[in-house]
Amino acid sequence: MSSFTFIHSADLHLGSPFQGLALKDADIAAVFVEASRKALSRLIDEAVERRVDFFLIAGDVYDGDWKDNKIGLFFNREMARLERAGIPVFLLRGNHDAESVITKTITLPANVHEFPTNRPGTFRLEALRVAMHGQGFAERSANDNLAINYPAPERGWFNIGVLHTSLTGREPHAPYAPCSIEDLRSRGYDYWALGHVHEFEEVSADPLVIFPGNLQGRSIRECGAKGAVLVTVDDGRVSHERLIVDDARFAQARVTVGSDDDLAAILHAVEQAVRPVVDMMDGRLIALRLALAGESAIHADLMANRQQLRDEVQAACHRCHEDIWLEKLELHLEAPAARTLDETNGTAVDLAWLLSGHSGDEEIAIEAEKLIFGIALRLPGGQGAGELPLGDTAEALVEEARQLLLGRAGKAG
Repeated sequence: MSSFTFIHSADLHLGSPFQGLALKDADIAAVFVEASRKALSRLIDEAVERRVDFFLIAGDVYDGDWKDNKIGLFFNREMARLERAGIPVFLLRGNHDAESVITKTITLPANVHEFPTNRPGTFRLEALRVAMHGQGFAERSANDNLAINYPAPERGWFNIGVLHTSLTGREPHAPYAPCSIEDLRSRGYDYWALGHVHEFEEVSADPLVIFPGNLQGRSIRECGAKGAVLVTVDDGRVSHERLIVDDARFAQARVTVGSDDDLAAILHAVEQAVRPVVDMMDGRLIALRLALAGESAIHADLMANRQQLRDEVQAACHRCHEDIWLEKLELHLEAPAARTLDETNGTAVDLAWLLSGHSGDEEIAIEAEKLIFGIALRLPGGQGAGELPLGDTAEALVEEARQLLLGRAGKAG
């Protein structure tokens, strides 16, 4: 069996709108939109420089249907670079770029080959004795086990299965093309190139089954380094290494506030928590979500001046590194006692206790969803069209409102 190398990538999500970021800071959102493109360009650079023999994309080239042809033209340009380098590309459609989803087209270079969506198909590279088997998504939702219908392996060849799948389940990803490791092993292939899950994962070593993760993190749920996988086959022996190509990253940090901490102490603790984030930046911009938690004697002041606190925390981040942007400041703070007066009889009422009685209240949740929907309809430029139109869940927004009410009540007292 010959020796060769190839790149296994997935989940490019070109055209992802980064709506949550756009609501908070349009400039930072623009950086992440551009980062998705830069990540692919970097990966193409790697492919050309390393002279790989072929290039695989296991679904979700696009994030959805195009508003115009710009994103299609960009992908065409990058694939043309591979064509000029003599590198063939094999791709299949995932749930985001299913055949029924993408209505616009740009003619791609002749080196790009797409797996069928109505049945499994096979591409063969005779010189390398490599056979690639795959089936893309015809519809956005693929609920059938596609893998069990993949063809038998080509005897004496190196066989690769290409599949967009959640396997037996990978939260929070939708359960598409469900199958088990046993289903994959039953095909007798040498390598499985998977897509759909946005975290890198070596699922199995025998045979080698890999999720490369996406090229660029798209939300706070996708922290850390992102990229693809370089696979080397040497006389039948398979090895792999990650190629990190992302251009901006998400990160999270948490600070536990002491009950007697003043603002200066809190900001010092923030800087201590942020310094490890600096170590993983690798020259990239970081969108950081930071949580302050604990019981604080200055709870009322902090909650009543949330914007000032946020600005102070952002400044603390910049003291650690100029390219750390505060994506969100979460406040999970409680006052030692949050009390106000019942105006009817002048007796003290524990407001925190009263509000906690409504925690998880279904009626409040329904009302909050209605308010969010109404606000989303009024947002400009379609910014409210995403899964989280205001950048967070209804539950989180209600909790934020609870904290704000407690802060104002405490300040008034």
